[in-house]
Amino acid sequence: MKLPSLDYTCPATLAEAIAALADHNGDAKVIAGGQSLMPMLAFRLAAPKLLVDIGRLPGLDRIDISEDGIDLGALVTWRMIERDARLAQAHPLLAAAIAHVAHYQVRNRGTIGGSLAHADPAAEMPGVAVTCDAVLTIAGANGVRIVPAAGFFRGGLETVLAPDELIVSVRLPSWRRGRRWGFAEFARRRGDFALAGVASYYHLDAQGEICDAHAGVIGAADRPLRLKEVECVLNGQRPSVELIRQAADVARSAIAPPDDIHAEGAYRRELVGVLLERVLAKAGDIDMSEAA
Repeated sequence: MKLPSLDYTCPATLAEAIAALADHNGDAKVIAGGQSLMPMLAFRLAAPKLLVDIGRLPGLDRIDISEDGIDLGALVTWRMIERDARLAQAHPLLAAAIAHVAHYQVRNRGTIGGSLAHADPAAEMPGVAVTCDAVLTIAGANGVRIVPAAGFFRGGLETVLAPDELIVSVRLPSWRRGRRWGFAEFARRRGDFALAGVASYYHLDAQGEICDAHAGVIGAADRPLRLKEVECVLNGQRPSVELIRQAADVARSAIAPPDDIHAEGAYRRELVGVLLERVLAKAGDIDMSEAA
């Protein structure tokens, strides 16, 4: 299908971009990589009067790594993350998750800011952001604000972004040495959106017990979720086959995925349990056949 009739602007500064969004009062859309927006325009799922191309804004394609954490500009592409060898050590969970994003062509142009703003509940970056306690820097006509990822997503394709706001960057806390972690997702074909995905990490204290457990899921609700119930089960326990299976059962009970054209909710619920078992087994280097 042909795109709807619209105007286009390519601002040179962040202030110009915000002004263009504010002037159109909700009838403007930000475009960067365009991997989500262009299909929506083609199918008339979006029909803005103006496209605000932020692809040339300076400073939004940076990857800064320090002892305090990782700052990713909104225009950082998946391919840039893949190519940055530092991230495999600085945040291996992020690097592992991004390897599942769509196909090479999409990873070449798609941006992390676009993924977060689009807020597809099955997308990897929103799941990583929520699981890892990321914070987003958002700029708009009323200034700059910092929003935790956990409070950024309101529902499917819905966020707290105001019409005159855009994402500037996302910050992931530093990756502590010795962290145990895993990421897994399942899709019908590699590169498709996941029917479900799970990310988790934790530490072992001096007694060999789990502490600071984090677990998140994508594709099982209208937004990425932290599995707090699973984290409570894990914390204070020693990794074992029995603990992993208990955590998987808790995860199944904690979610209520809807039925849709891709899968029944019951299937997704079971899938989340299986994926969590795999992730925790990898994190703990545990053979799940030990107690089969």
